[in-house]
Amino acid sequence: MQSVEIYTSPLCGFCHAAKRLLSEKGVSFSEHNVMGDPERRQEMMRRANGRHTVPQIFIGATHVGGCDDLYSMERSGKLDALLAS
Repeated sequence: MQSVEIYTSPLCGFCHAAKRLLSEKGVSFSEHNVMGDPERRQEMMRRANGRHTVPQIFIGATHVGGCDDLYSMERSGKLDALLAS
């Protein structure tokens, strides 16, 4: 299974929704809180091609995007394949 990283902020409802979906699927993930951590936020923006909103989700070397992108992959049946690759 691919490693999963998610950049979050504690007050973000979309972050909680993305983490809930991953948890329901039994996927463990590394969480990086960017709130109050400018260096971590810069790292996220660099990896996410300038995207500055949270969450930003990475599965292996693939930048999935945000919460809507994650749920879209789940609905289209592509998320499980990416996690397993």
